[in-house]
Amino acid sequence: MPTVAIDRIKIGRNRRPVKSEKVDELKESIKANGLLNPITVDQKLNLIAGLHRLTACKLLGLEAIECNIVAYAGADQARLAEIDENLIRNELEPLERSELWLERDQILERMGLRAKVGDNQHTLKGGEMISPPPKRTLELAKEAGYSERTFQHGKQIAKSIHPEVKQLIKGTAIADSPTALLNIARAGTKERTLAESAQQAKDLAQVRGDIAEAERQAQLVKELQAKQKELQTLAYKSAVAQKEAKLAVKKTQNKSENVIAASNSTIQAGDEWVLGRHLVYGGDTSKQEFRNLLPSDAALAIATLSSAWEHNYLVEEARVVAVIRSEGHIYDFYKNNQMPFQYELLLGNLYVGIFSHQIITKPQTPINVEGVEGIINYLLNLYTNPNNFVIAPFMGHGEILIACERLGRICFVGDSNLELVNRGLGRWQTWTGKTIQNSKYFRGSR
Repeated sequence: MPTVAIDRIKIGRNRRPVKSEKVDELKESIKANGLLNPITVDQKLNLIAGLHRLTACKLLGLEAIECNIVAYAGADQARLAEIDENLIRNELEPLERSELWLERDQILERMGLRAKVGDNQHTLKGGEMISPPPKRTLELAKEAGYSERTFQHGKQIAKSIHPEVKQLIKGTAIADSPTALLNIARAGTKERTLAESAQQAKDLAQVRGDIAEAERQAQLVKELQAKQKELQTLAYKSAVAQKEAKLAVKKTQNKSENVIAASNSTIQAGDEWVLGRHLVYGGDTSKQEFRNLLPSDAALAIATLSSAWEHNYLVEEARVVAVIRSEGHIYDFYKNNQMPFQYELLLGNLYVGIFSHQIITKPQTPINVEGVEGIINYLLNLYTNPNNFVIAPFMGHGEILIACERLGRICFVGDSNLELVNRGLGRWQTWTGKTIQNSKYFRGSR
């Protein structure tokens, strides 16, 4: 087996990222046993297979490495071999695998080895049978070791997700979820299709020499692609929110919380507590006293719809207001309420009305979140970022306060029910392990 100087081997820019843990394993193996499997390069010493092995040898200070030198007819054939070698590996994320499937498909089509719509195994070329015959999707899927449906979905993911959204996804848990990826790919389908049509119209206008029409279509392409990106970014955030919400619910179910509540005797109407970065108010949150405590730039307010709703002011205090209500009453609330309604979400068995003075795009992906804590986590992940302010005019069981603590948001929460305030304080104390000291307790506005 020939050896080649390591510094002569060329690494293409489209290689998959190196995984450090894999390189570390190979370093130990090579030190103990030598390089058991040579890397593969083409005649111009372009790397085809073995990036992790090559990296491990570099880090070990080796100057040369054993190579299997293969002759390929052209760049497409060499890249095809590289893709096939990568597809053999099981550690590929679904997004990585989908992109390789699509690229492989495109290469085979350029090489005349990919059947187009309308082709069959007996298509003739120049009166003779094509050899080898073009391969259908089913055959390509079997070669990849997947069903035709999975293969088609994978190519849809690779082709349909906006490049900038792909960069958001890579390295996250969503990159490992085919279902979430497919939902993201399907978001903005209308915009992507219209953008492709506008691109074709632009190309035709350029051929005709109609510069004004070409520029108009180019601007339309830009606008439609931007809208596609917006919708797919929202779908991505929705997928992240669902995953984190489910994880939070699972952790809560697995964790028995022994609530150490503050003494009821210490709580009086109008009292305030500072819990780290959060503020808790004991009193009527529909009154000006609570409003005076609120920040001027809250990202989100989360409220449950009470029988005596007097909290329309929330839409002036927060960019987004989410009102949670059980089935049967929500439509009357939308009809009679003065807050600007955007849309409704069905989360589990609860309805959530979204209100805002701004246009808020509705998530297009199916939402499967169970339990109040899962819903709270979903809303926080979808509409806020770390260090954002969140308003909660009802304490409930402290779900919003605890979720803000866990996710790094800053909560302004209150309730006229002092018993609920007491329980919320105790739950925060238990969750954080911090004691509510008298020094953190004061009265009056800040």
